[in-house]
Amino acid sequence: MSIQMLSDNELVQLYIGGNEESLAVLLHRHKRKLFSSIIVVVKDQQLAEDIFQDTFVKVIQTLKRGQYNEEGKFLPWIVRIARNLIIDHFRRAKKMPPVPVYINEEGEEVSVFNSLASPDEKNDTDCKGMKKDIRNLINKRPEDQREVVLMRIYYDMSFKEISEFTNVSINTALGRMRYALFNLKKMIEEHKLEFAIR
Repeated sequence: MSIQMLSDNELVQLYIGGNEESLAVLLHRHKRKLFSSIIVVVKDQQLAEDIFQDTFVKVIQTLKRGQYNEEGKFLPWIVRIARNLIIDHFRRAKKMPPVPVYINEEGEEVSVFNSLASPDEKNDTDCKGMKKDIRNLINKRPEDQREVVLMRIYYDMSFKEISEFTNVSINTALGRMRYALFNLKKMIEEHKLEFAIR
């Protein structure tokens, strides 16, 4: 049987066993889908190429260490690695807009800082503390909800882009966003943070 006919998992096992050609087959098989999932987020050819290369460096390192345990799920695994590298890049570049938003009853996106409970001016330390509190709450959401909130609010991705990147329908992405925001509102109220979402 030709090496090209083997499953992803069989190719992974061959590579772990020392067959370098099997990695080339995996790379060729998935490079288009992986690259398109990166560029739709970063919107920059050179950066996408860098992240693409870094993804496969990380894949190789993980396989060499024998830490791969995603049987039958090679593509979702490498896309997740790329996604984490993209998030790391944005964090390092400090390109995340600092102020989260929520959807009000009219369906408009509103900064949470537009609805501070107190009309008094808050100093920078208070604002930074609140931003950190909100980010901590976002991080407590399940991965699928956290992901869509970060992509929509922090990376300014459209729901079409989110659906393509996460491989779900636009309606599923919208549903995750609504559910995440509903739960964030409840968590904000429970933690009695010093702003109110109306």
